Amino acid sequence: MEKKVKQGKNGRIYIFDTTLRDGAQTQGIDFSVGDKLAISKILDDFGVDYIEGGWPGANPTDNAFFDPPPELKNSKLVSFGMTRRAGMKPEEDAALKAVVESGAPVTCLVGKTWDFQVEVALGVSLEENLDMIRSTVEYACTVVDEVIFDAEHFFDGYKSNPEYTKKCLKAALDAGARWVVLCDTNGGTLHFEIEDIIEDIKTIVPGEKLGIHTHNDSQTAVANSLSAIKAGARMVQGTINGIGERCGNANLISILPALIYKMGYRTGVSGKNLSDLTRVAFTVHDRTGRRLRANAPYVGRSAFAHKGGLHVSGVEKDPRLYEHIEPELLGNARKLVVSHQSGKAAIIAYLRQFGLEEFYDGAQVNSLLDVVKQKEFEGYVYDGCEASFEILARRHVNKLPAYFELK
Repeated sequence: MEKKVKQGKNGRIYIFDTTLRDGAQTQGIDFSVGDKLAISKILDDFGVDYIEGGWPGANPTDNAFFDPPPELKNSKLVSFGMTRRAGMKPEEDAALKAVVESGAPVTCLVGKTWDFQVEVALGVSLEENLDMIRSTVEYACTVVDEVIFDAEHFFDGYKSNPEYTKKCLKAALDAGARWVVLCDTNGGTLHFEIEDIIEDIKTIVPGEKLGIHTHNDSQTAVANSLSAIKAGARMVQGTINGIGERCGNANLISILPALIYKMGYRTGVSGKNLSDLTRVAFTVHDRTGRRLRANAPYVGRSAFAHKGGLHVSGVEKDPRLYEHIEPELLGNARKLVVSHQSGKAAIIAYLRQFGLEEFYDGAQVNSLLDVVKQKEFEGYVYDGCEASFEILARRHVNKLPAYFELK
């Protein structure tokens, strides 16, 4: 199965987590300073390479988070900001100074790379925008250890004016950026477009300096991220459980096991740490005040739940018949669901769990299954109600003590 894959055979991928900023832009989610500190510790222990903490100077919460910045053991803390304002030197821009002087050793700076955005949103010339990118990165490199340039709206820009987007990337790279990250900001690009475009971009930006940042507006953020890695990018940005503005960001919880177990890459999150994936997903999501959806891939409570009779029977023989990866590798667990659809295999599995092995004979199992089918026809539900099913099973085989008598 998947754990036989030789981890790391295809190289090293760097994981950039932006839950504390992009995730906080989700409608209905607001992280307190305490939330951000707790999540940063979880991510640090988990082993992600970069933790983007927020935008110093933008709001009191982010100010407090960086004052002082949390000390991390495994991850690099990142402050986020944007290129200097038009008509101003970088060192004169108070907002930019707050970002690079936050105390974080790494700064991620976003800049426009779509000509339409430059002319309409910024209202400056294309040449002025190039200088904004160049001068901002040069200045930041004199203050922090490492500068990352996020090329905002890159893929839309490439489709509009590929030569200009290349000039933007080249300006950041020549100015000293460690990483140049291609952003699908509107989330409308598809995976086959990503691969083709990155093949072209690799002619000016080497893969070891190339990153990917995708949004999920077309339900393709994970696929797009993996396609970018396959095409040569070596950093992937995303959030825990894919939370983010509008339809969300690329989901690192789904990306990590695919990178490690399916594509053979090495990350700062080791295979051993990946067995903590389910706990990380739930613990971080608890801080959002929401419930993680049951069918979330890899980590959801139903991700390895089997209900159909053919599926349950197959899994009882060999889990590989209906599972693409072992749930234990991810800290999750297999679950067989009892219902009118599940058949005899689920009944037998639960009788074993309840210590009622002596009732495995076909007549008893068939009889109990008939009771379940009739009960569900009447409106009872045993899917997710294992204790109720245990009472039913014990009563059916006369193994339920009379705890009380109703008079």
